[in-house]
Amino acid sequence: MASSDERRFAVLRAIVADYVSSQEPVASKAIVERHNLGVSSATVRNDMASLEEDGYIAQPHTSAGRIPTDKGYRLFVDRLSDVKPLSGAERRAIRSFLEGAIDLDDVMRRSVRMLAQLTRQVAVIQYPTLTHSTVRHIELVQLTPARLMLVLITDNGRVDQRTIDLGDVITDETVSRLRTMLNSTLVDHRLTEAAVKVSDLMEEAPTELRDAMTRLATVLIESLVEHPEERLVLGGTANLTRNVADFPGSLRQVLEALEEQVVVLKLFAAASTPGTITVRIGEENEAAEMRSTSVVSIGYGPQQTLLGGMGVVGPTRMDYPGTIAAVRAVANYVGDILTGR
Repeated sequence: MASSDERRFAVLRAIVADYVSSQEPVASKAIVERHNLGVSSATVRNDMASLEEDGYIAQPHTSAGRIPTDKGYRLFVDRLSDVKPLSGAERRAIRSFLEGAIDLDDVMRRSVRMLAQLTRQVAVIQYPTLTHSTVRHIELVQLTPARLMLVLITDNGRVDQRTIDLGDVITDETVSRLRTMLNSTLVDHRLTEAAVKVSDLMEEAPTELRDAMTRLATVLIESLVEHPEERLVLGGTANLTRNVADFPGSLRQVLEALEEQVVVLKLFAAASTPGTITVRIGEENEAAEMRSTSVVSIGYGPQQTLLGGMGVVGPTRMDYPGTIAAVRAVANYVGDILTGR
């Protein structure tokens, strides 16, 4: 870009930095005093006038300084060449905290808690999608002579438990035979494939096991089919209330939208490969209730396998470099932990 364009971008970057830090409109005098741009206050004023004319900044009140617009934040984010890295201590703290999880549910809860603390925003994580999951083990636990608990464990640690009434008394030996048939047929198969094989098991089971296998298979298929409404964990929603001024007249709408999981799931719809950061700013958000927010999201998973999405929701007045670094770091650790690396 031409030097004048670079200088105007430097002014915009200074306005973004100061406004994110202070929540106060930024004047040309403050830019000259706080940022070593090597130009006069008059030049900064001229650049601010150009930026305002082009829609990158706005004047909220007469005789006030300027604040970034959604368009200004977009240009700032698109030209981020240097994302502030997390410190070694922060990275060690994330890994230590997440590695202490005892199961998948705990990993999800710890992840949103850590991300909310690092960014001081609302953190959201999507449970691993079942599209790429495989069956690791199926356990049958006899609760009573005529009732079983079926436990499905996937390769990414997801555990689903279901209680099954068999309608008839069965022996320990029968339970063992059923367990062996299920595991020998389904283990290491993707869940979608396993659902098909379960249907075959009902026909292939020996006569004396067919009724019990039919009852088991009917419940197991439900476990193998994804339930999108159960796939999200949110944390740190109270962080939004600390900056009510960032959501003039819309904070309640934002909080209600976050409760609607369908709305939040759409925030991750663009994720196609792990590690790719997506930033939606203000009006770029599809849901009208979310247009006073910015959403920084990422897909997580090993290499090119997408397991799910995570991210943060906050005001457009956000520390984008720091938020992007935190979201990327937590996503990397979650992907490693779920794949045993």
